[in-house]
Amino acid sequence: MELPIHPIMQQSFAVIDREIGAHNFSPAEYAIIRRVIHSTADFEFQQLIRFSSAAIETGIAALRRRIPIVTDVGMVKHGVAGLVAKTFGNPLISAVERASVPLPGKTRTETGLLLCAEEFPEAIFVIGNAPTALLALCNALPAAPVSPSLVIGAPVGFISVLDSKAALAQAPVNQIRVEGRKGGSPVAAAILNALIVLAWERSRAGGAGGAGEAGED
Repeated sequence: MELPIHPIMQQSFAVIDREIGAHNFSPAEYAIIRRVIHSTADFEFQQLIRFSSAAIETGIAALRRRIPIVTDVGMVKHGVAGLVAKTFGNPLISAVERASVPLPGKTRTETGLLLCAEEFPEAIFVIGNAPTALLALCNALPAAPVSPSLVIGAPVGFISVLDSKAALAQAPVNQIRVEGRKGGSPVAAAILNALIVLAWERSRAGGAGGAGEAGED
C-alpha cells in the first residue's frame, strides 16, 4: 500500500523547499524537519531540532518491529493514530489515560508516564505537552529495565520545559528533541508521523532508505 500525498501537502512542501534552499541535513533529518515546519509554519524549527546519532535508524527499526508508542497526552496520540493504523499498527498508549489518580506530588501525566515506563520499558516515548512527564522519564532511565527505543522530547511552555529538555540532552538514550521553549503536541506528532513515513517507505523498498513524505496528519 502506498501512502497518498495530499496535493495541499505537496504544494506546502514545495514552498518550504524553496524557502529553506540549500542545507546540510541528511534526507531523513530533512523529512522530519520539513514536516514539523509544515505543521507549524515556523521555520525556526530547522535550528531547534536535535537528533542523536542513531535516533532515526533506531526509531525506524522500532516502528517496523511494532514496538509500542507511548504519548504523554491524547492530542499527540490522536495526531499519529491515523498513520499508525494505516501502516504498522503499533500499540498506541496515552500516558495520561493510564493514571486515574495521580501519585502524591505528581501530575496525572507524570504518573501515567511512570506506569507506562514500567509496563512498556522499550517503547517509543513521545512527549509533546508535559515537561513533568519528560523529567519523570529521564529520572527513571537509570533504573532497569527502562530502556526506550526512542524518546521524542518536544514539550512546550515556560515552567520546567528547559530543565526537562536539558535532562533529556544528558540522558544516554536515542532521542529527537526540540531545544528551547517551543514544541507542543502538533510538533511531537509531526516528528513521529515523519518517522512512520520513513519506516513505511523503508519496508516497501525492501530495506532501502527513503526520505519522501506522504499523507495528511
